[in-house]
Amino acid sequence: MANLIEHRRVRFDFELQKTYEAGMELLGGEVKSLRAHHGKLEGAHVTVRGGEAYLIGMEIPPYQSQPISEGYEAQRNRRLLLNKTELRELSEAEETRGLTIVPIAVYNKGRVIKISIAIAKGKKKGDKRETIKKREAEREIARAMKIR
Repeated sequence: MANLIEHRRVRFDFELQKTYEAGMELLGGEVKSLRAHHGKLEGAHVTVRGGEAYLIGMEIPPYQSQPISEGYEAQRNRRLLLNKTELRELSEAEETRGLTIVPIAVYNKGRVIKISIAIAKGKKKGDKRETIKKREAEREIARAMKIR
């Protein structure tokens, strides 16, 4: 499982509660572009409408070696493939105040491209500062252990 695209700030900006693995409906050029590690997850989120989950705001640029079709949209809504129980859990989480569904990473699983999504709660400024302090303390400990 090699990460093709990763949203690096998601663990800093959000407190992840439960993660899911989903498939995506993609076009052929989008698959090739993702396998070339092109795309952005920043600003993307998942919404559930009519019993189906959609990834909104993910950008996949067109694959360059193929002719670009005129109607191609890099930020189109992409349907996620989940089972009924997962969809029910996600729709309940979406209705809960303060929770959102964010993408974490897009990766290969065999020949199939999957996306990892999570139910998350946004961190406040103080929580982010605490995370930074913990990270810096761990770095100092690692440096001290390396010197010895």
